[in-house]
Amino acid sequence: MDRPIGVTIIMFMAVLLAFINAITMLRFLGFLPYLGTTVGIRVFNLWYALLYGLLAYVWTWVAYMLWQVDRQAWIFLAIITIFNLCLSFVVLVTGGSWYDVNFTVIVNTLVLIYIMLPGVRKAFRTD
Repeated sequence: MDRPIGVTIIMFMAVLLAFINAITMLRFLGFLPYLGTTVGIRVFNLWYALLYGLLAYVWTWVAYMLWQVDRQAWIFLAIITIFNLCLSFVVLVTGGSWYDVNFTVIVNTLVLIYIMLPGVRKAFRTD
């Protein structure tokens, strides 16, 4: 398939987001307490761990679909990016800090802006 370089970059960003969400899942399970804002205190939240684990799996699946330049990948990427931004907003509202979600928000915003460009939409045949 004809894959634009930007789609390949987004695929790598999806892999990066899968890795970030997996690390965040481990944080909320209490395995990596030194990566958050509260140094040395274990935070256990099963609900957040399940959501971030699901997001890690979904980002892995989206990366695979982007590698194949599948039309459903573009649609699902838009949906999951918005969902991930909403989840980061929930973390901020419920007591999290900007430090906890800053990289995820920035990368998701860039991905959402990029996939709405006309050239990317044409590559996925969503015009």
